[in-house]
Amino acid sequence: MLALDDRTFRGFADLMHRAAGLSFAEHKRPLLASRLGPRIQKLGLESFAAYLALLNRDARGAEMQVALDLLTTNETYFFREPAHFALLERELGATRPRQLRVWSAACSFGDEAYSVAMLLADLQRRGGLGDDWSILGTDISDRVLQAASSAVFPEERLRDVSLERRRRYCLRGEGDAVGLVQVAPQLRSRLRFGWLNLTRPIEDLGPFDVVFLRNVLIYFDPDTKVEVVDRVLSQLRPGGLFFLGTAEGRIPCRTPLETLAAGAFRKAGD
Repeated sequence: MLALDDRTFRGFADLMHRAAGLSFAEHKRPLLASRLGPRIQKLGLESFAAYLALLNRDARGAEMQVALDLLTTNETYFFREPAHFALLERELGATRPRQLRVWSAACSFGDEAYSVAMLLADLQRRGGLGDDWSILGTDISDRVLQAASSAVFPEERLRDVSLERRRRYCLRGEGDAVGLVQVAPQLRSRLRFGWLNLTRPIEDLGPFDVVFLRNVLIYFDPDTKVEVVDRVLSQLRPGGLFFLGTAEGRIPCRTPLETLAAGAFRKAGD
């Protein structure tokens, strides 16, 4: 086992905060070591210090993307936190909008974005939503964005998707692809994915009617959380819906929000 000394750990923590706003307090040292250790051995490096030096030499390069992937990618699956999707369906059912723009601001592999797409497509079929809707997914990881664009998932990740929705919106793999599914083209055409660092200024992406920012704030320190939330909310129209992870609570921010349920908010204004 490689040893991660105090100085090197602080070096990783400083670098990750500068590069992506990630916060690694002392209690996260075992996580950082367990995530990066196998990568260091695979590269044939002798120490964590050598890997830190490699990242510092090219802090915007491909290996930094690998490190960010290892440190931030967690389990995701379709219709995670189903109460949020039920609330979204109720809200849209009450307003029956003809147009809708949705942003999955930390989309990871795309499970969340495609879940929303299934819900919106069902609403459109029932006449509760117009045909002018689209979804943007953004993330800091090129690797997960490539996977999201391919729209290919292990069946296990769709365990909370009804059989009816699977039949309507998914193609089952055969032969070497058994156990995999791909989201059907009619849904994929509604989504686009792009790279975005939430800790940096955001170009005008919105306005959006619905924004998901779930299960990513855990990586940031308190000040960065506030900055990220306000930055994201600047792209949400007044009256729009905003979703955080239910376990994240209400993040202090300067933007006025009305609480609708655990992790669900409405941006103040008409």
